[in-house]
Amino acid sequence: MPALKKLCWLLICGLFYSSANAQQALPLSGKWEFRKANDSKWGAATVPGTVHTDLLATKQIQDPFYRVNEKDQQWIGKTDWEYKTTFAVDANQLKSDKLYLVFEGLDTYADVYVNDVKVLVADNMFRQWKKDVKPQLKAGNNALRVYFHAPMVKGDELFKSLPFQVPASDNDQAGPGENRVSVFTRKAGYHYGWDWGPRLVTSGIWRPVYLVPMSVAHIQDLFIKQKKLTTEQADLEARLEVESLTAGAKQLEVTVDGASAPVYSQPVFLDKGINHLVCSFVLPKPELWWPNGYGAQKLYTFRAVLKDGAKALTEKQVRRGMRTVEVVQETGPKANSFYFLVNGVKMFMKGANYIPQDNFLPRVNKARYEHVINTAVASNMNMLRVWGGGIYENDLFYDLCDEKGIMIWQDFMFACAMVPPLENHKQNIYEEAVENVKRLRNHPAIAMWCGNNEIAAYMGSNYWGTAKNAFRNRQDSMTIVNTYKEVFHSILPAVVKGYDDEKFYWSTSPQPTNWSHTNRDSRTSGDVHYWEVWGGKKPIELYLKNVGPFMSEYGFQSFPDMQTIKGFATPQDYDINSEIMKSHQRSYVGNGAILQYMEAWYKVPKAFPNFLYTGQVLQAEAIKLAIEAHRRAKPYCMGSLYWQIDDCWPAASWSSMDYNGYWKAQQYESKRAFEAMLVSPIVTNDSVQIYVVSDKLQPVSGQLHIRLLDFAGKVLNESKTNLTVPANTSTNVYRVPVKDVLKGAAPTNVVLDIRLTSQNQEVAQNCLYFELPKNLKLNKAPISYTLAKGKEKGAYVLKVSAAQLAKNLRVSAGDDAIIFSDNYFDLLPGQAREITFTSSKALKKSDITFLSINESAQ
Repeated sequence: MPALKKLCWLLICGLFYSSANAQQALPLSGKWEFRKANDSKWGAATVPGTVHTDLLATKQIQDPFYRVNEKDQQWIGKTDWEYKTTFAVDANQLKSDKLYLVFEGLDTYADVYVNDVKVLVADNMFRQWKKDVKPQLKAGNNALRVYFHAPMVKGDELFKSLPFQVPASDNDQAGPGENRVSVFTRKAGYHYGWDWGPRLVTSGIWRPVYLVPMSVAHIQDLFIKQKKLTTEQADLEARLEVESLTAGAKQLEVTVDGASAPVYSQPVFLDKGINHLVCSFVLPKPELWWPNGYGAQKLYTFRAVLKDGAKALTEKQVRRGMRTVEVVQETGPKANSFYFLVNGVKMFMKGANYIPQDNFLPRVNKARYEHVINTAVASNMNMLRVWGGGIYENDLFYDLCDEKGIMIWQDFMFACAMVPPLENHKQNIYEEAVENVKRLRNHPAIAMWCGNNEIAAYMGSNYWGTAKNAFRNRQDSMTIVNTYKEVFHSILPAVVKGYDDEKFYWSTSPQPTNWSHTNRDSRTSGDVHYWEVWGGKKPIELYLKNVGPFMSEYGFQSFPDMQTIKGFATPQDYDINSEIMKSHQRSYVGNGAILQYMEAWYKVPKAFPNFLYTGQVLQAEAIKLAIEAHRRAKPYCMGSLYWQIDDCWPAASWSSMDYNGYWKAQQYESKRAFEAMLVSPIVTNDSVQIYVVSDKLQPVSGQLHIRLLDFAGKVLNESKTNLTVPANTSTNVYRVPVKDVLKGAAPTNVVLDIRLTSQNQEVAQNCLYFELPKNLKLNKAPISYTLAKGKEKGAYVLKVSAAQLAKNLRVSAGDDAIIFSDNYFDLLPGQAREITFTSSKALKKSDITFLSINESAQ
């Protein structure tokens, strides 16, 4: 394999698996071909890849995301496909005792042939498939062929095997006359459609494939279990799973961070077959791993080596951070808590839900993973929820979260549908859970495991109404309920207990108490998915009243910017009621909800680009309202994870950055709302109240500055107050009747500017308006600005000011990929603002443009 090509393959492989044994692997990513099953013509294929991307690359289909091409490509998921390649094995490799063929991911129903001998059958996208194929190999060229059975057809066969239907939500976008078959296949649920994504049911070798030679012994798994952690020492166990081809004594050594002296070195006896070894050791004065915003992310590298005398037979290394995480549920007089205690610190979790970044998963490269995690860090987040209708993510995703301090709420891959009562399906689920728990348990970023997304809520709400006609009798329905209990109350928690008992298991999200399967959302216990705003078309202001102990889902939609829309639509489509814009909107309340909410708060622009801008501002202001309500309620509420940070295709959705990774207004607003120090004003009961929320672990002394300005910058009312903000709290520091704040000023013409300073530095700022944006008397606000080059390559410094208030000012440099230090902010009259950013191309002053609510509807 040419050096460059081999490097590329290793980079792709690195997205998924990493091991000290990887250098022994022979990558099988060379020249692949594919075809529709039994066709005469083969085309070039890419592995890892999918059939859709191969069809696109060979120009057999058009871009599935463009306009409504998706509708004409449903046949792909109903078709069998074949992939083939040849690979060379030399005589030296054949001297190995075993030669394992390893597929890190097969999507999904696949028969694998080596030299025309069937060697394995796969039926789960989420599992690794491994087989010793030495008996089938020969010196020289060998043939490898993978036959993929159509997932839609296989699912339909299983659907028809039962005398009743297994309920699935409308997210399975089965067409007219089609059955909802997604629940029968252990495959990413969103491939069958979701209320933010298309129905593109893929097949393919979606993760790396390679050949691994083995002789004598092989370390298959290494787990560093943390038994006890104090400031003085970490009591640890290295737990190894070792395959040995012979029985006999070997030497086991464990080292930390490349030290020459091992922390453990003892002889061990291996039986023939699979061995489970446990060795204990101490790590003195451990450095702790902390979530983003609380400290450094120290990661220790542990390396285990099995030796025969001085010869190293096999080795494996993993990284692990030293930290403690507990989910605390305490009974209170008004509510029960649900919060994360990390290294003994009670932490408010700030973040978002995460979905797969593409319908065609191998297209998510290292740069895209880095972008989404860096976005979370820059947005002051400390948690992402890996949602249960997607995938157990690639190792690189979790590695980046480890390195950046982003904690993970990890769902098992079940969402919004019941589980079929098939015994082999349950066994498949068990094997899947064991593999993925073992694969991910060393990552300090993973804070907990959750059984599923919204299945109990589905049963407790519309399940009985929509599913009752699916059953012949009461026993059928109880079979489904009992299967739910078996999977989520028995199988999955047993796996977590057996393989990762450091972690907390939560059986479903949302639920008020663990192991519930009938209760709906509660505002006084457990975690909450709040969807009356948006899904129920209730007023945005209800975010203020619906706050639970942990808000694990809530959201509001917008469209992406024009730069992204131009990638999937033509000018004739630039209308929210066009066929194309409706097709790229999968929420059941549709584009009409965006318009309805916009009419309630804003003047609706006629120009399509301005409509998009105002829609993004609306989304940002709605989520700001929710986040601030959650944070003000601290410690009653201790988590706010909005839906969702990313997209899998270019469309209208709840995302805060679009499919291309471009930041929407909401991403900037979330960044501000998740700052460690927050001043949060609100009008309640005819009074202006101001809260100061601090995630700092030490008190902060400072001064609260409050000014009432008219939109031309005249100061109408002003006060300053010295205060000390207690550590890790939300404190009401100001309560004054609205009439005493306004002192006769018209509420449509003024803004309250609140700033918190400490040691002469501004640490928090916010604004309060007394009317909805559509009622504000906003004048045109010409922007004065300068643009200068920064010190680093491609860096720029933009300084802006205005004589009039410019509300929700958007700065653009002609490329939505640019991330500004701040954007979509309120530029107060007479106050200069400095914005920094980098650009890949040289810019001049005329490249900078501005848009604000002042002008968007004019």
